Amino acid sequence: MYVPFITELHETLVRRKGGGASSGGKGGGSSSSAGKGSSSSSGKGSSSSGSSRSGSSSSGSSRSGSSSSSSRPGGSTKSVPIAGSSQKVTGYTFGGGKVSNIPSGQPFAGRSQGGGNRNQIWGSRTYGSGYPGYSGRGVSNLGFPFYFWPLVWGTTIGYGASGYLDESHEYGNPDNTTRPGGPQITAAWQSNSTTPPTTLRVISDNTTVLSLMAAVSSNCSAYLLPSSITTDANASTVALQFNISNNKPEETVQYYRASSVALTLDGYNNSAVFAADNTTADTPLPDGIDAKMLDCVNQTIGMAVPLVGAASKRHDLDNWALLTLFVFFFILFARGR
Repeated sequence: MYVPFITELHETLVRRKGGGASSGGKGGGSSSSAGKGSSSSSGKGSSSSGSSRSGSSSSGSSRSGSSSSSSRPGGSTKSVPIAGSSQKVTGYTFGGGKVSNIPSGQPFAGRSQGGGNRNQIWGSRTYGSGYPGYSGRGVSNLGFPFYFWPLVWGTTIGYGASGYLDESHEYGNPDNTTRPGGPQITAAWQSNSTTPPTTLRVISDNTTVLSLMAAVSSNCSAYLLPSSITTDANASTVALQFNISNNKPEETVQYYRASSVALTLDGYNNSAVFAADNTTADTPLPDGIDAKMLDCVNQTIGMAVPLVGAASKRHDLDNWALLTLFVFFFILFARGR
């Protein structure tokens, strides 16, 4: 779903529907916990239809991950331990990693993981959005279509009837080190054109936030205060530890990637987050914010958030070539006996 009133800023951009059914979407299986700790929570809104608005300087995402993605800020490939194996995650890649079940002995054994691609990452302001084929609220007992776990918010605040916001019993505290990509951290960007400055924050795992810091600084520097601009080299020294005092679910303006990434706006208070059901309309965004900055950051996260990529066609061809050679030499050996 587009961020409200931002759509008209880029009328030429094509809206893609994000959320076709995927076997990597709603996962069954065991609900084995990944660790105890604080709660989860988050924004409310319409169902996860999503808009993959490619924009800024680089347009769209490439199915193969584009050979030039590694040269872009935020486009490098990182190895991330996930469910007992190492997965390569890359910014700007199309995604679509293989669907499989998490093996026995790992957290959430039996649940599905993989299959989600960039066209499906867009959620809404509802915690639980951004899952392909799922339009409910909350993240309990779901699979991991993008491999990453949904973010959690911590249990230091009582959410009353909004119990769906507290999933720490299932996914662990924000500082849970077994979380794919590392513990949750956050980064802030401030506008250079509003007083006081419009402040946006991204919340996700360590690997994702550091990657997005570089991508946003590169794509949206025209809208940012100089102090908000970082590089791959210094991002880790600027990022902040997640703190519920500064990161609130009611400030969320967009979820992405199966609610494993959130973009928040300081001062926004979406009362729909605390409603007893999922039908209450979202609170409008406040007047006086830097809409162009918000649009740029939102689009950049959509096209640059790291994903696990599918095996390339070249990789598949190499495997077939090796198999062909094996069969060829096996036949020669058999004839020579």
